[in-house]
Amino acid sequence: MTDRGTTRKGRTPASVVGVAETRAREAMSRIRGLHLYVLDLAFAIATTAVYIGFAQGASVRVVQDEPWLGWLVAAAVGLPLAVRRRWPLPVLVVVVAGQLAATFLHMILEPYLASAFATYLVGLAEPVRRSTAGLVLAMAGSATAILLNQGATESDATFAAVWFFLGAAWVAGRAVRNKRAKIAAESEHRARQAVLDERLRIARELHDVVAHSMSLIAVKAGVAHHVAEDRPDEASAALGVIETTTREALVEMRHILGVLRSGGELDTELAPVPGLAGLPGLAEHARMAGVTVRLDVEGQDQLPDGVEVSTFRIAQEALTNVVRHAAPAHCLVRVRIGDGAVRIEVTDDGPGLRQAPDRPVPGHGLIGMQERVAVYGGTFEAGERDSGGFAVTATLPYETGVAT
Repeated sequence: MTDRGTTRKGRTPASVVGVAETRAREAMSRIRGLHLYVLDLAFAIATTAVYIGFAQGASVRVVQDEPWLGWLVAAAVGLPLAVRRRWPLPVLVVVVAGQLAATFLHMILEPYLASAFATYLVGLAEPVRRSTAGLVLAMAGSATAILLNQGATESDATFAAVWFFLGAAWVAGRAVRNKRAKIAAESEHRARQAVLDERLRIARELHDVVAHSMSLIAVKAGVAHHVAEDRPDEASAALGVIETTTREALVEMRHILGVLRSGGELDTELAPVPGLAGLPGLAEHARMAGVTVRLDVEGQDQLPDGVEVSTFRIAQEALTNVVRHAAPAHCLVRVRIGDGAVRIEVTDDGPGLRQAPDRPVPGHGLIGMQERVAVYGGTFEAGERDSGGFAVTATLPYETGVAT
């Protein structure tokens, strides 16, 4: 027997789509990288052709008598550049050796452009030790070639020019490598942060659902236990509240877990968004737990979905704390909407922190409310009232006329 929405191979449609999207991105990445290899091939062919031309004009008799030797040297210098992205350091070794041979045969006297291109890729693709070794190799090869052609007394300026050329190519490669590494690290950090934010959001939702429901269940279970023998009708009513609350909590938890299993975006059928319309239900639940609640909501502005959900959850958590720590008590829930902000006030006349040491000093509930407020740049206060009891006050700013 399989769950609805699951394929025969056990993959959900969302996971199949995810695999397809991943493969499509990989294919596009390969296509985008292909043009670089095409450019390398074109440059390799052009370099080889230039060196063949130099070979034909070489003044060394052995090259004149054996033209294939010049062609071979030209191929050794130019053609490896076509695969420099695949084997950067081996290509540099071959190119340097080819340029040494070309210089020895007096085929060319040039600023080692091919070596510079190979050195750039070594700086870009190789780890720092291997890339440094490649730079040393290129500079040593160029120094040897210069000495073979000009002699030590005439080569200072040439040394400086060629080494600067090779060093600049290597530094450019390292700079690009470091920039790419930084971008990759930032991207990974953003991905991890997104996962953490999503986990926090889910944990916050689960806490709000479970804490609110379990607090009411605990109160009603205690009532049922104490009146079971003397007042069975009242005990039965308390058990009925427990049953109803449990079912509602299970439905909400299934909604949240359904979003996790789907791997997709929020589905309104899986997770209906709680909002201001749910505040009377919160008040009724608190009344069932022995708290006398007065609900006062003012304002007609249409709130953005996120602000409305946060308003509901803050009121829910504040009422949960009243049920858990202050019941039986009187509680006022006041919501004011207008002037670009929602103000939520939940006050009770129960025992304060000094009379009830189990009152919530920053726990998960208060932290969760603070986090919700911080998302919108609002303000949050929670503490004892001068007249007794506890108060939670939160302000959530929003853009007027925007509902998302």
